[in-house]
Amino acid sequence: MHDKVETVTAIPPATGWSMAAPRHVGIIMDGNGRWAAARGLPRMEGHRRGVESVRRTVRAAIELGVSWLTIYSFSTENWSRPPQEVSFLMGLLKRFIRNDLADLHRNGVRVRVIGSRVGLEPEIASLLSEAEALTRDNDKLTLVVAFNYGGRQEIADAARRLAMRAVAGEIDAASICPEMIRAELDTAGMPDPDLIIRTSGEQRLSNFLPWQSAYAEFVFLPLHWPDFDRAAFESALAVYAGRERRFGGLTAEAEKMGS
Repeated sequence: MHDKVETVTAIPPATGWSMAAPRHVGIIMDGNGRWAAARGLPRMEGHRRGVESVRRTVRAAIELGVSWLTIYSFSTENWSRPPQEVSFLMGLLKRFIRNDLADLHRNGVRVRVIGSRVGLEPEIASLLSEAEALTRDNDKLTLVVAFNYGGRQEIADAARRLAMRAVAGEIDAASICPEMIRAELDTAGMPDPDLIIRTSGEQRLSNFLPWQSAYAEFVFLPLHWPDFDRAAFESALAVYAGRERRFGGLTAEAEKMGS
């Protein structure tokens, strides 16, 4: 399971970054509504400001040397929110793609979308496909957008596809292994996240990449997503840099003590 989690209580100012960055960072962008409520603003303003944080974070990821950035933009559970809020979020997504896609492409960002597209509004499905097609050959940063995504459903869908293949005689059910399940996930071909960051102080995955995060490091930040900036990003990366990842094994010091 996860080796360690940590809550950062103080965010230092941004500095010249010199540490090796994790290859893949996942971010659970939490706290838009609470950010707005604390300022007497409508929840929608919190979501709008959250989009600005996405822009800052993508720029910072490129500058800090992160190769893969996965953001949890809309979960399968988010459909249960009030219709007006859902409609506003869909509008934000459309505007983000229309307004920012050219800039992302110009900066070498490849966009990849994970999550179910079944039942999506045709315009949104088309925009997602357009973003992926336009940027597919870029290699500066891969921005993975988890949209209409739920980790449990992803695993269930993968299991169902393998079961159907077994029933059809294409594979032996007894041969099913973690690698075969991994190849059926939405994230097939992607490296697992090294670091998961969650804002707003909450300390849970909320159905975000549960399979892929088996050995990820976790950093929980006390600020809400609209306040996330390069300094906060660097703070989380600094915590990560101080960890010794064991992947279920022993540290060198522990091995020495046991010898």
